[in-house]
Amino acid sequence: MSLVRWNPRRELATLSGQMDRLFDEFFGRPFGMLSWPRQMAAWAGVMPRVDVYETDSEIVAKAELPGVKKEDVEVTVDEGALILKGETKHDEEVKEEDYYRCERSYGAFERTVPLPAEVKAEEVKAKFADGVLEIRMPKVQETKPKGTKVKIE
Repeated sequence: MSLVRWNPRRELATLSGQMDRLFDEFFGRPFGMLSWPRQMAAWAGVMPRVDVYETDSEIVAKAELPGVKKEDVEVTVDEGALILKGETKHDEEVKEEDYYRCERSYGAFERTVPLPAEVKAEEVKAKFADGVLEIRMPKVQETKPKGTKVKIE
């Protein structure tokens, strides 16, 4: 029997993630955590989509961040959750002989993803290429209790 410490924050984050997926599947678009700013960010296309899968030795998360620069993204692992923060910036200016157009857009995002297992935060590695952020998080190996046979008298 292995002892796993109960973490209420992780349990709530897991439940929240399951509810998010339920709404995503039903409505066909990301709903965030059902708060108005997150809904608006998701509908505006600012909230990144994140896929998380687990292997025997690690948890891997892949976030789609098209148009975001590496230096504009912050990744944190804290208390059973992966936290992604960042911002998108777009500035376009067109000058022609009889035409001028200037468009600017800005959007900030923060996404918290519950992790299905405890990870070694100091060994997490992240790689950003072609608009996809890949985060590899080694899992903490559960210690198997060493049993000692007790002689019954």
